[in-house]
Amino acid sequence: MKFSEYPYERPDYEQVKAQLEALMAELQAAPNADAFMEIFDRIIALRGEYSTMRTICSIRNSINTKDEFYDKETEYWNEYGPLYRALENKLSALVLNCPFVEDLKKIIPGTYFTKADYANRSFREDVIPDLQAENKLVTEYKKLIASAAIEFEGKTYNLMQLQALTKSPDRELREKAYNARMGWFEENEAKIDDIFDRMVHLRDGLAKKLGFKNFTELGYVRMERFDYDENDVNTYRSEVVKHMVPVVNKLFENQKQRLGMNRIRYFDESIEFLSGNPTPKGTPEELVAAAQKMYHEMSPETGEFIDVMVNGELMDLVSKPGKAGGGYCTRLQKYKVPFVFANFNGTSADADVLTHEMGHAFQAYQSNHIRVPECTWASKESAEIFSMAMEFFAQPWYQDFFKEDTEKYFFSHLADTVRLVTYGVLVDHFQHEVYNNPDMTPAERKACWRRLEKIYRPNKDYEGCDILERGCWWYQQQHIFASPFYYIDYTLAQICALQFWKRSQVDKDPQAWPDYLSMCKCGGTLPFRQLLKVGHLREPFQEGILGEVMESLCAALDAVDTSKM
Repeated sequence: MKFSEYPYERPDYEQVKAQLEALMAELQAAPNADAFMEIFDRIIALRGEYSTMRTICSIRNSINTKDEFYDKETEYWNEYGPLYRALENKLSALVLNCPFVEDLKKIIPGTYFTKADYANRSFREDVIPDLQAENKLVTEYKKLIASAAIEFEGKTYNLMQLQALTKSPDRELREKAYNARMGWFEENEAKIDDIFDRMVHLRDGLAKKLGFKNFTELGYVRMERFDYDENDVNTYRSEVVKHMVPVVNKLFENQKQRLGMNRIRYFDESIEFLSGNPTPKGTPEELVAAAQKMYHEMSPETGEFIDVMVNGELMDLVSKPGKAGGGYCTRLQKYKVPFVFANFNGTSADADVLTHEMGHAFQAYQSNHIRVPECTWASKESAEIFSMAMEFFAQPWYQDFFKEDTEKYFFSHLADTVRLVTYGVLVDHFQHEVYNNPDMTPAERKACWRRLEKIYRPNKDYEGCDILERGCWWYQQQHIFASPFYYIDYTLAQICALQFWKRSQVDKDPQAWPDYLSMCKCGGTLPFRQLLKVGHLREPFQEGILGEVMESLCAALDAVDTSKM
């Protein structure tokens, strides 16, 4: 069955509630663990039905935010989603308090119980109105971003489409495109400030109702950070400033030399080479065909997986009017398949989707054997290892996507991993400041961003662009609005993925892929630090690991002759 053929029907909440409560009553009467699990499996099937409806709605609303039917269905899920969550919290509490819970722990992965505990700490029925309000604010932000229709050079562009022009080798064109894009954010500055201000105060109040000191504490619980804390993150930040910011500075100086510029302005940053940045060669259909070939050659497991994705039309990749921005991977529990959403725009990011988001999808597909849906996905920071490492395992096939630009892509992709880490730590640090100081004004938040930007990205030159100089770059980062505190995860995962890069591409370690596959099959059954042991990876928090990774990376970059590019 293809995704377009998946039926959607809004579930009747009262009917689902009655069914779940009846099954939970049976659970309470279960005489032993085996009887308990038989009923628990029926509950999993019921949850799979309504959660899949929610996912189908979310995907179709993302594909076309102007579709009135799915717009109304999204309103339904914004309102009723917290009510379904309340039912699921009752279920998890029942499991936690089961008289033979120790027997259940021999059947259900241990992370389920930790997740259940965290879910109960981050939710009570009296905060449902707050969660509904939060959902509506996130939707308000996403709809505002998706509504952008920017007139430029006689055509109308959305934000994702215009972003492609900001990477043009024509300096005048990219400056105009960048300014047109940021001009839209400046026109909507008051709206975005208002949405975010309401978000911050709502989340702060929600955290305090639940007994947390602030939303930072609640954010760590929501993100299910089982085995590291704010102190670990602070230590990691210091290591990033010590070992990675200097590498970014070196990359910046090298970029100036390559481009023959005395200074690199904000609209020049995205240009690696005077001859133009690497771009994938071919239509979207041809790129998907190249990905299908690659995954068949990579391993039997990836070959089977990509056929499921292509034959089931489980991807929507091309940018179009009314389509939500960004990219993501999700999973349809009932059908046990992932779905990849993206916005192709002719840049190297198109190829990245076919490795990064497919890495997420592959992990989910490899975890279909896991009985409990809460443990199918890896934890947030672990999940990003699978996506980022897949980008590196794809290295032998870069030629199929980039042709004559292959070496350019190798260089820029590897350099971007360092930039991502410093940027990601900036995003995370900013959110700590925002939620630790919820009464900051919008102007103070922007000043805070700019101050931190000078620590982690000291080479920024915003002269001529007032909105960026005032600290508004973060308006573009949807995670800050929709998934608070989901960003340090990318950076922790990047350090782990770079270890897979070194093992597979530099050291030619034959155990690298089997270790990756073993981690995929674990899904979310292990917390971050334990999962790293399965893959024989070192923790990003360990002193010295960043320095070692940077040494290998810099050697690889230095070996590329960029003068001929």
